Amino acid sequence: MTHTYRIQTLNKISAHGLKRFPAAMYQVGNDMEMPDAFLVRSHVMHDMDIPASVKAIGRAGAGTNNIPVAQMSARGIPVFNAAGANANAVKELVIAAMLLAARNISPALRFTSGLLGDDEVLHKLVEDGKKQFAGIELRGRSLGIIGLGAIGRLVADTALGLGMRVYGYDPEITVEAAWSLSSQVKKAQSIEELLKHSDFVTLHVPLLDATRGLINEQRIKTMRTGSVLLNFSRAPIVDNEAVLAGLASKHLRYYICDFPAQALQGQDHVVTLPHLGASTEEAEDNCSVMVVDQMREYLEHGNITNTVNFPNLVMPRESRFRLAIANSNVPNMLGQISTALAQAGINISNMMNKSRGDMAYTLVDTDTELPAQLVAHLSAIPGVLMVRDLPLLEAV
Repeated sequence: MTHTYRIQTLNKISAHGLKRFPAAMYQVGNDMEMPDAFLVRSHVMHDMDIPASVKAIGRAGAGTNNIPVAQMSARGIPVFNAAGANANAVKELVIAAMLLAARNISPALRFTSGLLGDDEVLHKLVEDGKKQFAGIELRGRSLGIIGLGAIGRLVADTALGLGMRVYGYDPEITVEAAWSLSSQVKKAQSIEELLKHSDFVTLHVPLLDATRGLINEQRIKTMRTGSVLLNFSRAPIVDNEAVLAGLASKHLRYYICDFPAQALQGQDHVVTLPHLGASTEEAEDNCSVMVVDQMREYLEHGNITNTVNFPNLVMPRESRFRLAIANSNVPNMLGQISTALAQAGINISNMMNKSRGDMAYTLVDTDTELPAQLVAHLSAIPGVLMVRDLPLLEAV
């Protein structure tokens, strides 16, 4: 049995990832009728008409604010991302930003670019003016990291290697992340505790209702006088007006972020970059490879890793015949599914179910082929969001 999946790209996606779609089984393009899946980077999908044919959305990056995740969840469509694939790129930019602030590199560059005269005059101007740009060294300074996911942990390791003291805060840290975190990172019990101990503060949390305005005027007032705030997560996590007040009161010495805004334009000791966090060739390649591999596993086998709305579930195949079911996480769904299979005379060889919040997901391997009327019957059960028949395919 063969089948062709149609993948529509909404942005330019690295060829390193796209070439991992076997040509015999996949059609990939930026103009596709009835696509099985979308691949996207920054394209805003909230106002798009997403066809009923779509089974998955893959974001070649970490954030999914440009995707209507709640609507996709209601339709039983997983939204994949490439969490961690761009972590090294962001980490390197964070370290560069700390050095930029510590050594006053931005105002020093502006100073030297405005110098006029011959070499003798330039030399005198440099010697007379360089004192105003004297900085500090990172070694021995303290860094507070809010959010200890893939990026936060890499920043922590690098900062420790530079001789910094590192404090971390993340109430949602996973067991896996905690195991991989250096024991030298001091655990803060609150954001306020972290801010009080830190010369530099860097943010690595997703944009959620709970994190919007996370760094506000009151929290900036608790920071050390002359501290540096770094934001390479999302713009709304920091209140820009609070930043300006913090700079005026000297609680902040620098604010460096990846998100230009009108309120920040032309402000002294503010450095804004044009959203460069993941803008490296390596990060774009890594993100595309990661999300393509995840999407293939889902489309071909129903396996799920790294979505923002579904539980992770990977089940090795025990049969050529497989059923994947997404449903609301309510009682007796497994009972109804098992009963429907039994009434159709279908024997289950393996079955796995996991839930995440309001979403549940089930994979079922069966001994025999699944009749179309059974799939239709399962799809009609109240609370079932999507049913997929996944016989093992062969590339031609």
